[in-house]
Amino acid sequence: MTALSDDQDAFGHLLRDYLAGQDVFEIVERDDGFVGAVGSPRRYFMPFRDWPVHERKAMEWVKGRVLDVGCGAGRHSLYLWKKGMQVTSLDLSPLAVSVCRRRGLPDTRVLDINQLDPASGPWDTVLLLGANLGLAANPTTGAALLARLAAATSEGARIIAESLDPWVVAEPVHVAHLQENLRHGRLPGHLIIRIRYKQRYTPWFEYLFLAKEELRRLLEGTAWRVTAYLDHETEPGAYIALIEKGAAVDCDLFKE
Repeated sequence: MTALSDDQDAFGHLLRDYLAGQDVFEIVERDDGFVGAVGSPRRYFMPFRDWPVHERKAMEWVKGRVLDVGCGAGRHSLYLWKKGMQVTSLDLSPLAVSVCRRRGLPDTRVLDINQLDPASGPWDTVLLLGANLGLAANPTTGAALLARLAAATSEGARIIAESLDPWVVAEPVHVAHLQENLRHGRLPGHLIIRIRYKQRYTPWFEYLFLAKEELRRLLEGTAWRVTAYLDHETEPGAYIALIEKGAAVDCDLFKE
């Protein structure tokens, strides 16, 4: 996907207006007609002390030069940069990048991760937080993304990725969507969505929620293996995975 035009940059306008003090909320639309109100973008600006416990613990996994993919308003990047780490932050939203720069981040770029030049690395840590493991989109593009990240990272590099087990759902409308995906041979957590804000909306894009076992299968045949998990303390099914380059898989991670 290329950088968003101003008419498409619903997410960026949302962040900019929130930063300006406006009372705003985010809408996500799914291609089956479901529309959900995500709520206030406050979470994109939260200080470290207000982060969920598993996110704060995940910061202990960060090492070396950092690439923050889908940085949004830049809260993860800002925290690490203020601790003295070298951080490069990417987003498709030009206004999100502008918000990050206004908040003080010095190295923030409008760029699709799939267009990243591996020669611009190597990075030691890649952040895919805020459920941005979903940028894998589907098994084919996910494998390509993992290969690109392997080429752009150092030996022993790590990905810190957040996702949500799609099976931990209760609403019938979401269960029906999982079942429809399975009938069509797709992963259950496969989504085609867009973000809406006022009169603007992004292009439709693929997104992917993965159960832990589905993540393990996605990583098969790649340079990456899961070595640890942090589960959200209050949100069932939400987790952060530590994915390390060249590591041996720990089968105990996937036992019930």
